Amino acid sequence: MTVPGSLAQRIFLLAHDPDKGRVRVGTNLGAMVRAAALADLYLQGHLTDERGRAATVAGRSCTDPVLTTVLAEIAGSRPRKWQSWVDRRQHATVGAVRAQLGADGWARLEPYRILGIFPSVRVTPRDPRVRKELAGRVRAALKEPINRVDPADAVLVAIVAAGQLSLVLDRRGRRDARKRLQELTDISGPIGPALRKSIEASAAAAAG
Repeated sequence: MTVPGSLAQRIFLLAHDPDKGRVRVGTNLGAMVRAAALADLYLQGHLTDERGRAATVAGRSCTDPVLTTVLAEIAGSRPRKWQSWVDRRQHATVGAVRAQLGADGWARLEPYRILGIFPSVRVTPRDPRVRKELAGRVRAALKEPINRVDPADAVLVAIVAAGQLSLVLDRRGRRDARKRLQELTDISGPIGPALRKSIEASAAAAAG
């Protein structure tokens, strides 16, 4: 079944709770979506790792508007660690990916106001089977021989695990699949560890 081309859009749809009709409060959506965009750029060869920092690769064109924006941020900045890029502009990136899902026909977007005051957007996936397909890819990547797992699916699982997206992979599932998750995270390069550090830092800041 056809699914969105970008990992950022796939993560957004996986984070959407079909029972609640929205992303659950407390979900690390911003960090995961940023990590997914970085992962797309890394897998496609637009970014490389230089001594623990994200670096752009010259001479490669990027057609995805969300990824192009993230790539331009990195190209126009001093060298920063991957975690720094996960931390930055999360809200803006989530909004851009949400709009992209609407524009590409994957979701229906409905503006509304929370408590009649605060503007927000209700997201409704147009075909629930797309999310089921993505969840199925996560399950398959945890069971198939590692050399048969598509790199994009490996990174998808690494982000789901590091982002603690329990809606897709709960704590027990993460614990039971610890060895396989490490193998899949290794395929993700610097992205999975950077996402985990970002979430740990945010949790520590909130607790402090």
